[in-house]
Amino acid sequence: METMGNLRRSDYCGELRMKDIEREVILMGWVQTQRNLGQLIFVDIRDISGISQVVFDETITKDVFEKAKGLKGEYVIAVRGKVRERSQKNPHIPTGDIEILAEELKILDTAQTPPIYVKDDDNVGEQMRLKYRFLDLRKPFMQKTLMTRAKIYKAFRDFLNDHRFIEIETPMLGKSTPEGARDYIVPSRVNPGKFFALPQSPQLFKQLLMVSGMDRYYQITKCFRDEDLRANRQPEFTQVDIEMSFVDEDDVMSINEKLIAHIFKEILDIDIKLPLRRMPFDEAMDKYGVDKPDLRFGFLIHDVSSIFKNSGFKVFKDTVDAGNMVNAINIDGYQEKFTRKDITKLEEFAKTFGAKGLAWVKYVDNEFTGPIAKFFTDEEKEALIKEMDIKNNDLILFVADKKSVVKKTLGNLRNEIAKELNLNDPDKFELLWITDFPLFEYSEEEGRYMAMHHPFTHPKVEDIPYIEERKDTVKAKAYDIVINGEEIGGGSIRINNSDLQEKMFKALGFTKERAEEQFGFFIEAFKYGAPPHGGIAYGLDRFVQLLTKHDNIKDVIAFPKTQSATDLLTGAPSEVDDKQLHEVSIKVDINEAAKND
Repeated sequence: METMGNLRRSDYCGELRMKDIEREVILMGWVQTQRNLGQLIFVDIRDISGISQVVFDETITKDVFEKAKGLKGEYVIAVRGKVRERSQKNPHIPTGDIEILAEELKILDTAQTPPIYVKDDDNVGEQMRLKYRFLDLRKPFMQKTLMTRAKIYKAFRDFLNDHRFIEIETPMLGKSTPEGARDYIVPSRVNPGKFFALPQSPQLFKQLLMVSGMDRYYQITKCFRDEDLRANRQPEFTQVDIEMSFVDEDDVMSINEKLIAHIFKEILDIDIKLPLRRMPFDEAMDKYGVDKPDLRFGFLIHDVSSIFKNSGFKVFKDTVDAGNMVNAINIDGYQEKFTRKDITKLEEFAKTFGAKGLAWVKYVDNEFTGPIAKFFTDEEKEALIKEMDIKNNDLILFVADKKSVVKKTLGNLRNEIAKELNLNDPDKFELLWITDFPLFEYSEEEGRYMAMHHPFTHPKVEDIPYIEERKDTVKAKAYDIVINGEEIGGGSIRINNSDLQEKMFKALGFTKERAEEQFGFFIEAFKYGAPPHGGIAYGLDRFVQLLTKHDNIKDVIAFPKTQSATDLLTGAPSEVDDKQLHEVSIKVDINEAAKND
């Protein structure tokens, strides 16, 4: 191997153009390809900016030519030479009009044959990509994504710094508190038997910063949740955390939609129309079945229970008689794309959300057809056409069950169908706020009401008297920003009054002693004057995924974990030796742990 010697990079490989002809340049990078044509060797050299073609000519520099014969893919090289115009241009790359005639070559490092190809269309499996992530990250699309991610960081910081926000770091080692996902815990060596918890969010600290008079805070920080993973979820993720003093809901939403518009303009040069649409939680659930509706397509949910309360179709009538509901969506104009076999697949999909089945009719040539059409009276047909704006070539899908099952099933079904019909265009962006969330949600697993967001969310003022007796009706000063069916950020106005906070803890089943044990430092701070405050937190990884139009969140994170929360590159998590365990007063019993699982 050689050192760089006196050679120092003068230019990046992907930035040379016709204006650089006759310039002497020094390029450094990896060998993408090598083509030996006898007296000429062509080498594509690659760095983070792109590719340039280098020509080694035996008749000009024989010793350099001989050295170039040994070049292989992923060798690291330095090349000095003059830029000249190509005789055969390549319109597919930015540097396709020029090439470098080599005068000097240094081989800085050799490379074995990589286990994965370093190119965008290699089609290698995810496990191999993650195991050899250092090679995967050489791919142009991965490097471009991470560069865009860095620009998004900068766009956040530029806007927030210009609007009087102060960037403040909060601790990674904190106290384990309830009412969230499972904590990642860290044993303390100097305090045997005690543990820190990695932050699920900086929630308590950012509120304490408002009590401290910092007025406007933000940070871009790592958060950790030890929960069962799903697609596009990571055990450690990046959050843009924001908090403001002396604000209410409108203040937080107003400045944050300006922030989002700034980022769209900076990153995609797209102008977002403000103010953004606002939709109450109840409307989102009724019409879209989810609290993060995708507005790029229709297929709204309609409650048709009243139309079929006396239906000849027994399933519909019995459902309404039992106090449940019949809802439907109109896949307008697409009935021809769905055969009986296709509809059977949709029925199986619906059952995964608890539905017992999926009824359907088609409207063709001004007539209803399908298995249940014969049960419809003329009055029911007329009412259904009017309610759902039914026209020729429409497919109507029905679910009859309790409200939670009906909405969840049809909400997910409309998204699945839109995906199959390619209606979720990644180049189209539909943004909105979801507002007026419930303050509480009932947990079947816990057998009690829990905070939908967290215990520090401020209830709507008019609902404060009912937070203990009528939990199912109380609304929160909470809001989510949704883009294309993804929750990108969520926040709330916080409780800033000790008496109200105590009332909230009581409503959640905390005794005074337990509240003091878990949140004593927080409760103490609020005795000394807390301003009205609120904020929002953005899931940065998901936001980057949306703006870069990736399907997989792992493609926007440099070193992600698998769906089983493992790191294939480093082998983490791994065992540690007995000495380390002894130092932190921990004894591991694998058999006992397996029994508990």
